[in-house]
Amino acid sequence: MPDSSTGSTGNTENAETAEHAVDPVNAGSTGSAARPSRRAVLAATTAVTAVLAGGAATAHAAGTSGAPSAPASPDDRKLRALVSRMTLEEKVGQLFVMRVYGHSATEPDQADIDANLKEIGVRTAAELLEKYRVGGIIYFTWAHNTRDPHQIASLSNGIQKASLGLPRGLPVLISTDQEHGIVARIGEPATLFPGAMAVGAGGSRSDARNLGRIAGRELRALGIRQDYAPVADVNVNPANPVIGVRSFGSEPDAVARLVAAEVAGFQQSGVAATAKHFPGHGDTAVDSHTGFPVITHSREQWEKLDAPPFRAAIAAGIDSIMTAHLMVPALDDSDDPATLSRPILTGILREELGYDGVVVTDSLGMEGVRTKYGDDRVPVLALKAGVDQLLNPPSLDVAWNAVLKAVQDGELTEARLDESILRVLRLKAKLGLFKDPYASPDGVDRKVGTRAHRAAADRIAERTTTLLVNEDRVLPLSRRRQPKLLVVGADPASPSGTTGPPTGVLAGALNELGFTATALSTGTAPSAAAIDRAVAAAQEADAVVVGTYNVTASSSQRTLVERLLATGRPVVAVAIRNPYDVAHLPAVRAFLATYSWTDVELRAAARVIAGRVEPRGTLPVPVQRADDPAAVLYPVGHGLRY
Repeated sequence: MPDSSTGSTGNTENAETAEHAVDPVNAGSTGSAARPSRRAVLAATTAVTAVLAGGAATAHAAGTSGAPSAPASPDDRKLRALVSRMTLEEKVGQLFVMRVYGHSATEPDQADIDANLKEIGVRTAAELLEKYRVGGIIYFTWAHNTRDPHQIASLSNGIQKASLGLPRGLPVLISTDQEHGIVARIGEPATLFPGAMAVGAGGSRSDARNLGRIAGRELRALGIRQDYAPVADVNVNPANPVIGVRSFGSEPDAVARLVAAEVAGFQQSGVAATAKHFPGHGDTAVDSHTGFPVITHSREQWEKLDAPPFRAAIAAGIDSIMTAHLMVPALDDSDDPATLSRPILTGILREELGYDGVVVTDSLGMEGVRTKYGDDRVPVLALKAGVDQLLNPPSLDVAWNAVLKAVQDGELTEARLDESILRVLRLKAKLGLFKDPYASPDGVDRKVGTRAHRAAADRIAERTTTLLVNEDRVLPLSRRRQPKLLVVGADPASPSGTTGPPTGVLAGALNELGFTATALSTGTAPSAAAIDRAVAAAQEADAVVVGTYNVTASSSQRTLVERLLATGRPVVAVAIRNPYDVAHLPAVRAFLATYSWTDVELRAAARVIAGRVEPRGTLPVPVQRADDPAAVLYPVGHGLRY
């Protein structure tokens, strides 16, 4: 969300300065840009820096101490002067964060031009900025924004150049969903970390903080300064179809500690973290992308279960908070989604919790926010509720004109717009966008996907793999006793930027560890023929590793595992998403949980299977019995060792 799932070591990491900007003349190209003179950067930002002269908007520039120096408090008088120079149309634009197709701000592929014309009425990102003066742009893999690190940095620079070249042009706040785990927009060769529930299994605040710092460092090098992470939802519903392993776990205090740590890491790197999805999306059985969830918690339950991670994020200085498209009658009985609820966003978030940072909606294209009102009313009502940034409306033209008309008709005051614009400008100033909005090619090479960063991700992953069952010491497997392995099971589409498929990644990692492993995909719903092939192949192997994915009582994955067990070969089951799979496979004698099927987690699982590292994760959620959901099979904190 906008993860929109139509889509977490190195304490000595030094944050580096962002003093070298890309030549604004060449910033729109798709290749590496030449390193420009300081004059070129300043020329592109003359109008803004003139207003903010005197260091009013100091960047998160790195000092010699090894961490970004704290920014000076932006001078609101000077920021207000910027606002006063804007036309009403420019003010409306600053409130929107919009998608745009293409790898280049000025020269996207023809298919992306066509998509932009169809959905937005412009050809390119540059035209989007010229027509609507949007304050932010969000990157998606499916929008072809994220091919490779140098291309991403060049796209970011092209966007900044296009915006700053406009009359009264302002820098753009570029954002993305880089939660890690199953939701990531920036893939290889950038560093990919375990997802939130895996980090919850590790339980280390240091790991969460280091994940945020390293991930933030890489995002900033790409020109991305707002990340829609971490997920602050407490996943108390195993049937949750949209949060699940994206949450740190089911224990509010544990989630709160890890949220605060990850927030600190991101923001130490000069990237705005975003806690989502307020007031809490962890106890839903409906996906807000496709429906309208209702949270039935009482106010007291909300205070105990849902609120702690958001309180912790605010205490940690969180820069932005994302709303949830769901109804919480105990907090607002109007039947409106939280995104459009003034009692929730202003009454609770602003006034009770004391939050005065940026509030951004979840994607306005999601069904949860469109169920009750039309696309023209949603952005207006969101602003009236207390939102600052309107994210990814299905039709920007409809939404933009609706806000403009609401001001012209007196439903919204211009002063209300100014309030949100000022918050957004304060954040842009804090992130250094007025001083230096550009990414540099050498910064990409120094910071993105480095050996040290990847090693840190591997170490974190090793601390998350959870051993749930190990009867008769099936694990670890031995290269001498079981040299020939068969890796079978589910092969869901790999998360963005990972190599996949999971069976292939696991087999490859086991081969590197000295086994002879063969991969055989059987899918998430294996057919009788696929099961027969797997059983036949198992007869030729010394042991079998089977990846499971969201097993249910009626899933043919259960049949696959039972047939493999009947061969008499040692069988190791690996839940590559939800740890709840173990409840449906009671006969399995060795069971691991990885919480995601990204490469870094599967490689760590292979090392655990081979005995190269000890399994150290513990369950961050309880696993209920399949035959009695009221009874706990494995409690929070369960995890075996060798």
